[in-house]
Amino acid sequence: MAQWEGKSKGTPLGYRIFVAILRYLGLYPAYAVLSLVVLYYFLFSWTSTGHIYRFFRRRCHFGVLKSVGMVYWNYFMLGQSLIDKVAILSGLAGKFTHQSNGAENIERMAAQKRGAIMLGAHLGNWEIAGHFIARYDTVVNILMYDGEHEHIKSLMERVTGGKKFNVIPIKTDLSHVYLMSEALMRGETICMHADRFVEGNRTASMDFMGAKALFPTGPFQLVKALKAPYTYVYGVKTGAMHYEFYARHPKEVVDFVNVEAMMRDYVQDLESMVQKCPSQWFNYYDFWAK
Repeated sequence: MAQWEGKSKGTPLGYRIFVAILRYLGLYPAYAVLSLVVLYYFLFSWTSTGHIYRFFRRRCHFGVLKSVGMVYWNYFMLGQSLIDKVAILSGLAGKFTHQSNGAENIERMAAQKRGAIMLGAHLGNWEIAGHFIARYDTVVNILMYDGEHEHIKSLMERVTGGKKFNVIPIKTDLSHVYLMSEALMRGETICMHADRFVEGNRTASMDFMGAKALFPTGPFQLVKALKAPYTYVYGVKTGAMHYEFYARHPKEVVDFVNVEAMMRDYVQDLESMVQKCPSQWFNYYDFWAK
């Protein structure tokens, strides 16, 4: 079964080239070079191209030609999100405009000083969502698999001036649970994805985009155990230099709502966003594998 391996693609040389173009020429020249890089991935990354093509054909029900075009556009949107990430974290956020849909929900959660958990997905630009959250009076912690290449991490830190968020790496000894608990007790915010898993994680089968798909139970078990208020957040690109940020109404953990019900609510909300922005669904493996 094809599955996510907990690592991102990309080479240190590729990152250096785009950082140099962005620094000396600007965003639009970087996008122009990106169009050529995307063509390479479109033609030669057969496995990931096949998976995302089937997503557009089977889950979005697009025609053959539209699905082919959407594959290229999906790669291009992914590349733009990476370029925009560097631009925003290196101080060029003013180049972009944005619209907020639910920022008052984040503001309300931050003002309570109880700590909060933000659940996202590999949809759109995660750094955009983090940028919006960090604007409020809260420290942001990101729970993540540390799958980046060491040279890439070092390069990104030099370009952006260091980490803008605290990173809580997921560990097999579950030490990340204690770090999360301590962060919440300090009234801080924790952000994590809830749509991917690696081999060995516990999962549950959910109805998603017209078929059954496996989602990790871990994020929701953590929310249930830590009893912090939580919500769903997304940042999607809707124009050349424009993003929209979404934050749903805050939810409270209650004893009579089980993990499966929490997952079902999240998956339904995620489905509505994927249907709204299918070109920004960035999962390049067999998400609906049996």
